[in-house]
Order: sequence, then structure tokens, then C-alpha cells
Amino acid sequence: MKDVVHLPIEAFTETEMLLQWSKYAQRLGDKGHKIMESLLLISDPKLEGSIITHELPNEGSKIEFETEKKELLGYLRGKLHNHDIVIQVIVNEKVENKFAFTPIDKYNRLNEINPNLELLKKVFDLDI
Repeated sequence: MKDVVHLPIEAFTETEMLLQWSKYAQRLGDKGHKIMESLLLISDPKLEGSIITHELPNEGSKIEFETEKKELLGYLRGKLHNHDIVIQVIVNEKVENKFAFTPIDKYNRLNEINPNLELLKKVFDLDI
């Protein structure tokens, strides 16, 4: 007779899931997996019950995401103590990336990333 293993199924909030999702993305980025990190952070996943829905902008990004999905799922299940978690990927071509087109857009985006850019601009009296 086989022993029945009961895996944990603890409740968790969307905020807790988003925190762990972001931590996982950061770990990927720290290991040099920048593409996967950006796919995880392209939009905030939504939680309904134990189903996490993540929207990606195209089929190519979905295929890329699928390569990491199993590891991500294992990580989330462990950190959130819930083995019923499922990740559903939806392709939504209307998901907009924050692309910078004009020099002002590029400057503002870079300044978001590193506020020291404003100091550099002032010290050297630079134009955009």
C-alpha cells in the first residue's frame, strides 16, 4: 500500500505572489538571464484562486517563457506553500512595452532607472 503524500495548499494573496514573482525575476537577472527577467516583469500577473495569469505581447515571448515556466512554478509552489498553483499564459498583442522613442522619452526612462542622471545633466550643463 502506497503512502499518500499531502502537499501543502495554504492560501496566499496576490501581493505575496507578486513579491515572490519579482524575487524570482531578480534572481534570473542576477544570473544574467535578462530576457527571461524582462518577460516576467513585462506586466503584473493576475491571481484568481490558485491560477496565475500572465500576459505576454506575442507568441515568441510565450514560447520563451514556457522554457522557464516549470522552474518558476516549482519556486512559487515552494515559497507560497501551495501546490495547486497553475500558471496560465495569454498572448495579448495589446500589451504595451515602455519603449522610448524621442530623446526626451529616452532621458526620462533612463532617469527613472538612475536618478543620478539628473545630477550629471546639471553638473555638466547638458541638453537633451
